[in-house]
Amino acid sequence: MKTSLKWLNEYLEESVAVDEQSAADLAERIERTSVEVDSVTTLAGKQDGLVVAQVKTVAPHPDSDHMVITQVDIGQDELIQVVTGAPNVAEGQYVILAQVGSHIIDHNTDDIIEIKQATLRGETSFGMLVALQEIGFDNKIAPKDFDAGIYVFGEEDNVHAGDDAIAILGMNEPVIDTDLTPNRSDMLSMLGTAYEFGAMLGIKVVIPDFDLVEYEPLAADQIQISVESDELASKYAVRVINNITVKDSPLWLQKRLWNAGMRPINNVVDITNYMMLVYGQPLHAFDLDKLTTKQLAVRRAKNNEQLTTLDGQTRQLRAGEDIVIATNDAQPLMLAGVMGGMSSEVDRSTKNIVIESAVFNPSLVRATARRHNIHSEASSRFERGVNSDHTFIALDHAASLVDTLATGQVARGLLTAVNQPREAIQQAITVNRVNHILGTTLTLADVTTILDRLAFEYTIVDSKINVVLPARRPDMSIEADLIEEIARLYGYDNLPVTLPYGPTTPGSLTKAQRQIRASRKILESLGMNQAISYALTTPEKAQQFAENPAAKVVTLDYPMSSDRTTVRQNLLAGLLEDVAYNVNHSVRDIALYEQGRVFVANGKNELPTEIEHLAGVLTGNIVESSWQQEKAERVVDFYDIKGIVVAYLEQIGVKNVRYVATDRHANMHPGRTADIYTDDVYLGFVGQIHPKMTRAKKMTPVYGFELNLFTVMSAAKETVSYQPVTRFPQVSRDVALLINDTITNEQVMTVIHQAAGSKLADVTLFDVYAGDKLPTGKKSLAYQLTYQNNEGTLVEAEVNDDFEVVTKALVAELGADIR
Repeated sequence: MKTSLKWLNEYLEESVAVDEQSAADLAERIERTSVEVDSVTTLAGKQDGLVVAQVKTVAPHPDSDHMVITQVDIGQDELIQVVTGAPNVAEGQYVILAQVGSHIIDHNTDDIIEIKQATLRGETSFGMLVALQEIGFDNKIAPKDFDAGIYVFGEEDNVHAGDDAIAILGMNEPVIDTDLTPNRSDMLSMLGTAYEFGAMLGIKVVIPDFDLVEYEPLAADQIQISVESDELASKYAVRVINNITVKDSPLWLQKRLWNAGMRPINNVVDITNYMMLVYGQPLHAFDLDKLTTKQLAVRRAKNNEQLTTLDGQTRQLRAGEDIVIATNDAQPLMLAGVMGGMSSEVDRSTKNIVIESAVFNPSLVRATARRHNIHSEASSRFERGVNSDHTFIALDHAASLVDTLATGQVARGLLTAVNQPREAIQQAITVNRVNHILGTTLTLADVTTILDRLAFEYTIVDSKINVVLPARRPDMSIEADLIEEIARLYGYDNLPVTLPYGPTTPGSLTKAQRQIRASRKILESLGMNQAISYALTTPEKAQQFAENPAAKVVTLDYPMSSDRTTVRQNLLAGLLEDVAYNVNHSVRDIALYEQGRVFVANGKNELPTEIEHLAGVLTGNIVESSWQQEKAERVVDFYDIKGIVVAYLEQIGVKNVRYVATDRHANMHPGRTADIYTDDVYLGFVGQIHPKMTRAKKMTPVYGFELNLFTVMSAAKETVSYQPVTRFPQVSRDVALLINDTITNEQVMTVIHQAAGSKLADVTLFDVYAGDKLPTGKKSLAYQLTYQNNEGTLVEAEVNDDFEVVTKALVAELGADIR
């Protein structure tokens, strides 16, 4: 909620200071006491030198078809020549001049630029006539489009040549933008914010006053209203106003809207938005003459009904669920509490209007807004709850303003379809209870002073304070809410600090939690960085690397966007998006991992099964160095990603791991992918992402793995513990094998480990050769076997015997020739 402090002062008995430092101090106090503050700004920012100028003459430019030469008056002795291409400039207008030496915002770059004397097609221009967009107004709040031309003050704006345009436009008013939590719907209005700020500062609130004059004829003779069910709306009423003149709003009203982040449209629409900002009560105006029948009904949508809303989109309504306002049984006019329809829009030709005010069912409004993906100012207030005490007051105030600003005549009678009275809510508290919860030593006077600042009514009976919870605070309902209010206003900084007392229970992590944290630490120690990807994605990406790509996906009923509709079934797809993002931002060497949950669909009405997964990706170059050579880069390959998986599984405590070549993963390279098992238990897969996917995103080869972390943790039977460094020497033996080229390194390593004795500490493949010097269908592999005895020094005979057993096994089982 954007709150102009100058406007807010109208609702406080004592004005708050509006200078820059005072606004910053107030914002800091708001953050400590109430809600977060996003920013404290002015529309002007660092701009200066803008003045009101009156256009005296307009002459064609001798060397341009679209520019003209103007002479403008800024209240000095001489006129100023300004060359402009504005299509709407005319003599007699009051406009905004950025004179030479002034500073304005470059609307393309948001930088501050200085206006200098310029020569345009041979004619000198001493300044620039500007549109609002050229001095910092966003297109969303500027009342006219940029291509419509410069901003022109209205006849009723009472401006004079030479006036400070920044002050006239309200651009120097400090605006505090608060980031409201969902429970603080009261602060979605100026009055609600005034109550909050007044409570913090000890200032009473001034309720706005207005005079409503009614004319003939009767409103009931022009329209009838009805509500299908009290479930749809607890309050609903309308006012009819005749003979209005739709035009631009006066400047004071436009200023309030754009400082609040809203765009002025016309005087009628602006009045409804203005009342919404003042009271937090959304209103809507219909063009009475555009209604096909003179009946308004609040009802649920029917089968096959459509509505073209004010944003120009035609929406298919959901029968029995959406709340609509319709003319009896005709097509709907608007989505109740969300957005109006184009068929009854108020425009420049409108003469008679109906303004409605209501309290719609918050749950139904929320469901409709999400179903149609419309998050309007009105729906945001109805969803959180509006002040039912102001429903009809805001309507009458709006009618009074239409009378004043649109020269309308308010028809006699407020038409009410439903008006459920709000039951008064009382909550009793005691000073002892407050002190017990807060640890304070407050007195009865202290507590009642805070309640007075909050403008809460109360009575005191014996030791109890019976507080009436006002309708403007729908977040207040229980004792804890009241005590929290007292704590806020007393000051969190003033609450005493105490140590906890009573029996304590030492906390500890479960085994699964320790393993998950260990998994992250291991992968980070192996040079990978953690990534956190969206759990919501598209159906295609959800299934890309899933174990069962044909399995049913789990989709959301009301997704926030079209690319976040489905919960993921794998982590690799999200990591691949992270790689693409980094590559697009010139980051080429990437090592990422993610630990998170995937979701597997169950029955129609069952929640999905959630499974912890662990995945990682590598791409780009890797730097290698040692004391023997300088740093050197090489492209990562399959063995780098496999090495990370091997090291991880070993450190997490999974033994007997084997890798089986596979081509069953459609999105993995069929010749560079392996399934991972421990004994016969499937853990996951590792390999290269299929080139068809990486090339489409202009990425170099990407290697990845994905593991079922639940299965990994179940398979981690052994506790990883520290092994002391032995003081006895190692002994190594090398063996070169000539084997069939169909035999894999994994098969050779398995035979070696199975045949070797307990003293074998490590096996390393250090040479591979296949070429013309070998028989066809053969290759040469060379291994180094390292032996170690932690209890004593190895003897040659012991190592030789073990080594001979290994070589015989290689010959017998693999048909190897020992070279």
